[in-house]
Amino acid sequence: MAQHKSSLKRIRQDAKIRLRNRYYKKATRSAIMKLREMTDHAEAQQFLPLVISKIDRLAKRNTWHKNKASNLKSSLTTFVNGLATAS
Repeated sequence: MAQHKSSLKRIRQDAKIRLRNRYYKKATRSAIMKLREMTDHAEAQQFLPLVISKIDRLAKRNTWHKNKASNLKSSLTTFVNGLATAS
């Protein structure tokens, strides 16, 4: 167990940050799944900017790697554009 005050504080901070990161990651993954289940192009096009915003927020805070965020945004945009041609 840590002895120094700063180590104990860091442990407390890490626990809070971990919970916060888990919440935002799960919320973003759920939004991505919801977008991928959509079949209506107009609805998906409305929802896409919200999902991209969530992804960018995770990348900005270094919770997700910037390349992972970029790949996700690209694949989701391709998916939404594909719904337009499928309809």
